[in-house]
This record gives sequence, C-alpha cells and structure tokens, in this order.
Amino acid sequence: MKWICVGAFVAVAVCVARAGEVNVAVAANFTAPMNVIAESFENDTGHKAKLAFGATGRFYAQIKNGAPFEVLLSADDETPAKLVQEGVAESASRFTYAIGSLVLWSSKPGFVDAKGEVLRRGPYGKLALANPKTAPYGRAAIQTLTKLGLMSATEAKFVQGENIAQTFQFVSTGNAELGFVALSQVMKDGRVQEGSAWIVPADLHEPIRQDAVLLTAGRGNLAAQALIDYLKSEKSKAVIRSFGYAF
Repeated sequence: MKWICVGAFVAVAVCVARAGEVNVAVAANFTAPMNVIAESFENDTGHKAKLAFGATGRFYAQIKNGAPFEVLLSADDETPAKLVQEGVAESASRFTYAIGSLVLWSSKPGFVDAKGEVLRRGPYGKLALANPKTAPYGRAAIQTLTKLGLMSATEAKFVQGENIAQTFQFVSTGNAELGFVALSQVMKDGRVQEGSAWIVPADLHEPIRQDAVLLTAGRGNLAAQALIDYLKSEKSKAVIRSFGYAF
C-alpha cells in the first residue's frame, strides 16, 4: 500500500511539473464563455490560461509590436489570417471556434420588441454600436441597418464604442436606450438574462466568424497547444453554445 501511495504521489508531482501557462488574447465579446472554459481547462489539464480581453484590432497591433501573447481568440477570421500571412501565427492551427450572433438589446424590459420594430418607431435618442471600422459586430450592425433601409433614419443617433464591451456598457448603464451587442453578452444557459432583445436574423449581415490561432510566441508551449485542442472539445462547445454562438 505504501508503494502505491508513493507511486501516486510521484504521478501527481509529474503532472504538476508538466503543467504550464499560456497567455491568451481574447475578443471582448467572448469574455463570459472564455472565463468558464478557462476554469474547466485548468481543472481538466492542470494548465492555466492567463486571459486578456479587448478589441481584436488592438490585439493585432500589440502582437505585431511583440506582446507576449501565445494564442489569439479573434472576433473575426480576417485578423488571424493576416497574422499567418505575416509570419507571426501558425497556419495549421487556425480554426473557427465560434460564429457570433448580433442582438439588438435594451436593459429595459419590454423596450425592444420581438421583430426589432423599435428601430423604426422608437422612441429612442441613442443607438449604441461598436466601431464598424475595427469591430466585426459593429460592421454587422451597419450591414443590418443598411439592409433594413434604416441607415439615414438612425445614423444621427449613433453612439460608438471602441469595442463591443464598451458598447454593451453604454446600453447596460442606460447611456443609450438600445444598441447592437453580441448575443453572448446578454445570454446565459440559452436565454437572455435581463432587459429585452431582438436576435438579428443571420441573413441581414455577413457571418461573424471568429477564428482562433496559435501565435509563433506559443510554438512549443504545451499549454498553448492544449488550449487550442481544448477549445475544440465537446465540453467547450457546450459552453460556447450556451452563450448563443454557433459553429
């Protein structure tokens, strides 16, 4: 029995010795699900994911300037592809970890109707959206308004956030009566948690494909590769679905 206990102790010691850390840049819209996934990743593998959340465009600039990120979870599929072309990301590692959903949301219950007609009839003074030049969800919002023929009627009411996190803050604090945010910011366990919302039909904008990629700084880091693999697991996919994403 003593020999078995010692053996078990050695096995645990080896696991701990091999556990590592990975620095991860995560698109702001994926904050909630990634916090859940990172916790289960550490519990299941022993590896720790050190997370930084923010705008994909800003992460791109930081990575190009030598920031020590090893994995990028982008808000789009363009940035990882660009990093691969520029030689700072591993081509074979790139994959779509989620397809985002856009939602028109208000923190006020009953303010947004089930068909989004509030955009036409109001009343509202401010409409929040992320910067369409740098944020995929902001671009999708502009495409939606254009397809609905509502750009000229709503443009004067725009309040732009630097990223989707700031856009959500504008609406959640009431500084804007409603806004286009990521469904993942207001959904948990398959339902919108508070306020009122209209999930924008996918055919009103281009697909919001969100790609992950291993950066060259993470080459050879077992924890970095383990995270890439873990994001593809059914356990992670279940979490991602629960926040309103597709694949």
